Amino acid sequence: MYDALGAFIQLIVVNCIILGRAEAHAAKNPPTRAAINAVGMGIGFTIGLFALGSVREVLGAGKLFGVSLFGPDFQPWVVMVLPPGGFFVLASWLLLFNWMASRKADVKPSEGQVHA
Repeated sequence: MYDALGAFIQLIVVNCIILGRAEAHAAKNPPTRAAINAVGMGIGFTIGLFALGSVREVLGAGKLFGVSLFGPDFQPWVVMVLPPGGFFVLASWLLLFNWMASRKADVKPSEGQVHA
């Protein structure tokens, strides 16, 4: 069975995770809230996939939407078009967001402190 399905197993698992989460939310909320949540989740997943895919495309091919970004001398990072490239990009995005969150937490003035 594994040989017949191959790469589709991962897609099936991700699909089940997304649908399971949507169904769990929809079962506990009225239809209007469930529909708004579904649209928000769809937009969120689209933005997330676009962010991952665009970085991989730029670094893996040197192009975005077919437009060359770095000129003819660009050496593509082959790892970015392979599956590990997705993990590298995801790790980089998570590192960036965690760094931004820690900077934001450091900038907040402590309670009771008065600034002139």
